[in-house]
Amino acid sequence: MSPSRVVASGLEVHYRLEGDGPVVLLLHALGSCADDWAFQFPALSARYTALAPDLRGHGRTGRLSSPATVRAMVEDVVGLLDALGLAEVHAVGLSLGGLVAQTLAVEHPARVRSLVLVNSFARLRPRGAGEWWLLLRRGVALLCGGVEAQAEVVARALFPHPEQEQLRRMAVQRLRGNDEVAYRAVMRAVLRYDGRRDLARIRAPALVVVGADDTTVSRAAKEELAAAIPGARVAVVPDSGHATPLDQPERFNRLLLSFLDMVR
Repeated sequence: MSPSRVVASGLEVHYRLEGDGPVVLLLHALGSCADDWAFQFPALSARYTALAPDLRGHGRTGRLSSPATVRAMVEDVVGLLDALGLAEVHAVGLSLGGLVAQTLAVEHPARVRSLVLVNSFARLRPRGAGEWWLLLRRGVALLCGGVEAQAEVVARALFPHPEQEQLRRMAVQRLRGNDEVAYRAVMRAVLRYDGRRDLARIRAPALVVVGADDTTVSRAAKEELAAAIPGARVAVVPDSGHATPLDQPERFNRLLLSFLDMVR
């Protein structure tokens, strides 16, 4: 199905909706868009309705005219669900999308049937020289060369292997398409985010997915996230970095469908 749009929170929110059955809300990573989930739509749409919006400041959703906070993104999502007449969803979030998903589960618990957090965190604090070096390189690239320069750094970290060249080129193109002001604003929101004190309020069944080779968010941060959510499970995906739904789509799809079917 072609992308559609609604006005929510004063923004023209673009989204993709496809399939039939319970709704799975797919929330993308920083600097990306609904296309993060291209490998999940075919797997989900036979039994579920997959809904993937472009978050505030990303993709085809309008440029920022108000603050780019995680809470603002949550209210955009709630506005989208209201406009589509959707009472509840299974919320799945990758990285930044995981911040939006967990905040949605805290602030609008009746809307979230289950929660899948992929390579996400409650508070981003680099651990070890490798993570600090990547964050420093991203910051310097953004300051000195803008979004175009940073796109190369981020894409190389996401997809470091020669056989991932196509995914790397796709990531560069997607990241370069961002409005620089919006990108900087959302990046600041991510660095300021701290949801740790609210995680115990989540009542939805939760799964935390860990890319075993993720160099962007530490495994410890993901394990702490899972430990703070009552009853949350952890699933480790081998040979996967930060973009697990893209670099290991078949393994991720099996995990996701198994969890969703269990919840149903």
